[in-house]
Amino acid sequence: MATMADVARRAGVSVATVSHVLNETRPVLPHTRQAVLDAMEELGYTPNTLARSLVTSRTRSIGLAVSAISNPYFTEILQGVEAAALEHGYGLLIADPHDDPEHERKVVQLLHERRVDGMIIAPSADPRELLAYLGRHKVPTVLLDRVVDTPADGSTRFDQVCADSAEPMARLVTHLAGLGHRRIGLVAGLPGLSTTSERLTGYRDGLVAAGLPHDECLVVHGDSESAGAERATAALLSLTSPPTALVTANNAMTMGALRALRDHGLSVPDDIALCCFDDFAWADLFSPRLTAIAQPSKDIGAQAVRVLLDRLASPDRPALTVRFPCAFVHRTSCGCAEQPQRSGQAGMPLKSAERPALTERAGRPQTSDSPAQPLTSVKGTVS
Repeated sequence: MATMADVARRAGVSVATVSHVLNETRPVLPHTRQAVLDAMEELGYTPNTLARSLVTSRTRSIGLAVSAISNPYFTEILQGVEAAALEHGYGLLIADPHDDPEHERKVVQLLHERRVDGMIIAPSADPRELLAYLGRHKVPTVLLDRVVDTPADGSTRFDQVCADSAEPMARLVTHLAGLGHRRIGLVAGLPGLSTTSERLTGYRDGLVAAGLPHDECLVVHGDSESAGAERATAALLSLTSPPTALVTANNAMTMGALRALRDHGLSVPDDIALCCFDDFAWADLFSPRLTAIAQPSKDIGAQAVRVLLDRLASPDRPALTVRFPCAFVHRTSCGCAEQPQRSGQAGMPLKSAERPALTERAGRPQTSDSPAQPLTSVKGTVS
């Protein structure tokens, strides 16, 4: 097995120079760096990551805690995280907190004990213990998808990456109202999640914009999962005056709602219109095809990695929140006729007036509390 000394001899440099190339502990001239990399390739040299972590105090690993198994939306986010991590030479350690605060705290501690360089976490509905642990141990962290309020007591703030929720939900409601619906039901998510509260706000805003009253009986909680949504939808359908249109607040709950509608012998959209928050791979295969809000989930995951790496490079910069706009994917489950769609077109981005206020620096999405200079690791636009 080749050693660093073998690589140094082949490249005609010192062992220290090889170490600097591997560990990025000192700038190395481009031609020298390339000579070292070529020597490694020729000799089949494999770096000892454990030994390297002792030198750099970095393991080049990221801890990811998301409920990827129970929530299909997070599966696509995971793909974005993994691709961006590998692009920057980082590995992933993945844990599923099951949206349970106690289990969440345990798995995050286990990831921390594995000496990951930083974490990306989709927090539960009650993340107090989690945030206290991360703040106490000063763990570089990006909160994913679900945001937390800015602490009033001056405790640790965290970087956050998510999609907009309120405006897109309002768009679904006003679209259904524009089709003549006056009783629009909502299958909301798990209470306590920021996505749940924001989508509830969007639902109410949509009713106000459409001049419709807010009827609490038309809002039920499916707890962000399929079985809960099935029960919640059945409760809506049992009302004396049930809704004529339904909005589901995530893709897992859409599945449960469809089961409940089927069990009640209702046809979409002939008997009841349906729109959903979260597009997914097979939404286009349903009959009718599902009108949905599409979140750029892979982009969100990749952006979380870039924000985390920027945090590792600049530990003292102000915390920031990045929000991505969503796209309205107009299909037929809402009761509309088939819409022409160009090949490869994922959906219509929300109008600029409906988008959250993001500041743009060199094509990079950031919020008003971003650092003075643009993130050097952020790439691309969000649309």
